[in-house]
Amino acid sequence: MAVYTDVAAEELTQFLAGYDIGTLLSYKGIAEGVENSNFLVHTSHGSFILTLYEKRVAATDLPFFLGLMEHLASRGITCPQPVKNRQGDMLGMIAGRPAAIITFLEGLWIRRPSATHCARLGTALARLHLAGLDFPLRRTNALSVAGWRQLYEHCAARANEVQPDLGAFLARELAEHERNWPLGLPEGVIHADLFPDNVFFLGDTLSGLIDFYFACTDTLAYDVAICLNAWCFEPDGSFVPVRGQALLQSDQSVRKLTDAELKALPILARGAALRFLLTRLYDWINHPPGFLPASDIVQRRRLKPVHQRQPAIDDDRSAGDVGRNAVRQHRQRHRG
Repeated sequence: MAVYTDVAAEELTQFLAGYDIGTLLSYKGIAEGVENSNFLVHTSHGSFILTLYEKRVAATDLPFFLGLMEHLASRGITCPQPVKNRQGDMLGMIAGRPAAIITFLEGLWIRRPSATHCARLGTALARLHLAGLDFPLRRTNALSVAGWRQLYEHCAARANEVQPDLGAFLARELAEHERNWPLGLPEGVIHADLFPDNVFFLGDTLSGLIDFYFACTDTLAYDVAICLNAWCFEPDGSFVPVRGQALLQSDQSVRKLTDAELKALPILARGAALRFLLTRLYDWINHPPGFLPASDIVQRRRLKPVHQRQPAIDDDRSAGDVGRNAVRQHRQRHRG
């Protein structure tokens, strides 16, 4: 559930009076998402999203997130826009939380993506990366490899409650990534959380990208790796090659990956899976019972991509295979 802070109708009516978006007709909480409290708000002028930024989101990061959405929209990326109040501010306060009104984006997220959806995603991802190159603000990725050890140390004592050998597994993986994480690759703004529920479609047409509250400045290919993990596997953990190929080919048709980026994709994909395994485990430990089933944590482990030097935990193909395939295809095209 993603309504951690409730909002009374009277409070919301007073809050909306500071905006030129009409009067309140109705509102309801939005269950999806894990970071903030979100409400779908209907006014006499249309539909909007009210987001209350919870304690886990640093107030100092909000100008980056909201400014990025404005910047990307000015470069042709379809994403929600923060609505300024009558004083020209994008941020206000309601129910004791920093809050923003965001434009409503039409579309639905796809529960089981096809290769066509992955191709649309690849194009949109590359366009986002190019559009963000001249964004003037920077935000360090607190959930990249430098931040994983702190997460691990917080979770290690209870990791085996999810799966008997999970603690030792995490320790090995973390040490491996700290030794071998690729450096010096092209950087810029990345979304860092572009899972299917953050990408809207109308039919097969991608209608927009949402939820930029993990966006940061980091390795662009790491964003590609996150998407490979999130979009190119079946629920049983099996890799779907046609999806991975469609995503990578479309991404490269807009922003060509360097040889170094292609070579790094296997460990970036493996690291991306480790990042989400750690944060899911952290959330399971630190949220009320029932927030995230332990079985979901195990599933994240089962989907863990593996580097080419190590065997998989299961016999499923890994997202690391996507990186290796991309390297082979790239070289074959250039030899041809």
